[in-house]
Amino acid sequence: MRIRMTDGRTLVGLFLCTDRDCNVILGSAQEFLKSTDTFSQGEPRVLGLAMIPGHHVISIEVEADSLEDSQGF
Repeated sequence: MRIRMTDGRTLVGLFLCTDRDCNVILGSAQEFLKSTDTFSQGEPRVLGLAMIPGHHVISIEVEADSLEDSQGF
């Protein structure tokens, strides 16, 4: 799952849970700093377990690779 935040950062990780305030918990999370349209530029910062406050979330996307892995394709 990819989450874009209000400060320009992007977090990529495994969705674990959410709550009624739209806070999101990601496992095995990596942080990518604001860059151009591609997310592969620069080294990611490994965060591990991360909690993203709902009021900082701009968008949430499911990556096709992680969807295929979870379905056993």
